[in-house]
Amino acid sequence: MKKSWFTLLVGVFSVFGHLGFAQKTSDSLAKQAYLTDCVQYALSHQPVIRQSLIDQEVAERTVQSSLAAWYPQLSAGYNLIHNLKLPTTIFPDPTTGESVPRTIGAKNTSTASLSLTQSIFSRDLLLASRTADAYRAQATQVTVRNKIDVVVNVSKAFYDVILTQRQVDILSEDITRLQRSLQDATNQYQGGIVDKTDPQRAKIALNNSRAQQKQFRDQVGAKVQTLKQLMGYPPNMVLNVSYDTLQLFNEVAMDTTLLVNPQRRIEYQLLQTQGQLLAANVRYQRWAYLPTVGAFANYNLLFQNNAFGQLYSQSFPNSLMGLSLALPIFQGGRRIQQTKIAELQVQRLNWDLSALTSAVDAEYAQALSNYKGNLANYLALRENQLLAEDVYRVINLQYRSGIKTYLDVTIAEADLRTARLNVFNALYQVLISKLDVQRALGEIRF
Repeated sequence: MKKSWFTLLVGVFSVFGHLGFAQKTSDSLAKQAYLTDCVQYALSHQPVIRQSLIDQEVAERTVQSSLAAWYPQLSAGYNLIHNLKLPTTIFPDPTTGESVPRTIGAKNTSTASLSLTQSIFSRDLLLASRTADAYRAQATQVTVRNKIDVVVNVSKAFYDVILTQRQVDILSEDITRLQRSLQDATNQYQGGIVDKTDPQRAKIALNNSRAQQKQFRDQVGAKVQTLKQLMGYPPNMVLNVSYDTLQLFNEVAMDTTLLVNPQRRIEYQLLQTQGQLLAANVRYQRWAYLPTVGAFANYNLLFQNNAFGQLYSQSFPNSLMGLSLALPIFQGGRRIQQTKIAELQVQRLNWDLSALTSAVDAEYAQALSNYKGNLANYLALRENQLLAEDVYRVINLQYRSGIKTYLDVTIAEADLRTARLNVFNALYQVLISKLDVQRALGEIRF
């Protein structure tokens, strides 16, 4: 199997990662920007990628926050109370046995407390522990999916720019040839060899080529701005796109005998991770019948005195420790319904996996069909270009020898120009359809 540029590019990224991204700055891209440079810059600066990396960090910190509940929880408290009217309690008189109301407590009280709690068992903590890796993996896979989208979109935009630039170059060469033809036709007309229609036809063809070149040149500017937007490149900075025409021609080939495997697709892997989380949710709902167990310890310093100025002159400490257990007994069938909902969500995800498998097969079949058709068209147009070049060369020589009319030269020039432009249009279609095939196969990986 012939390795494509894309396979090599992905290999470079997997080895060097972000170290390579920082090596290309806006200044260097302003001087020379190949496809690898544009992709590297996009993976480092594209807002969607930056947001995905932030989401990964948020996911990591969310996991750490959830797992922190397994550690002992220490808290302190303080209060200060001034009783405007002390409470009254009925006490029996020890001598008479009659109930006598008595005021108890102090007018001023203050408490400083230290509390320690430790979770021993909780279904929330158990869920956090068992889904931490899946939660992290989900955030990473979203980033990978966004990277794949960015790479494909930037590559297509890059090809669009350079092939439009190449069409401008082709028309520049055509204009140079037409200017020479116009000069030849004018000289022959002035020498009385041909009539004035020959230079007129040459002028018409030259004007048409100039107008077409102007149209393509304007398109280049708009397409460069689109490429900048997809890269996350500053819109006011210069981006000098460079390319190797021979390399482009070599990139059209790929192995068409590969079989599609939906499990290689990042979308399938994301659904599998979601399935793990949903399966964990089923277990979580079933754990609703289990108790919540914890340990606690408290130490309190109690200050009380009727005189506020002497409130903290003496303390009355107390402390305690113990275990707590909470067991839900009846909730009106809520736990049963929540468990059923979680199980149905797993079943629904299984159908999502089935639908995605079918969609990937259809996507690959369509992409491969487009690639084969575009490749056949490209090869045919390349042959047409060689034929058109040979026809133009022969007819131009015959015209200079007086055998052919200038109309024949004009037709040959138009055929040659059309053939050369069509080749690069076809090349663009082959390259983007190849990207679609690689994406369908899951070959663009990070």
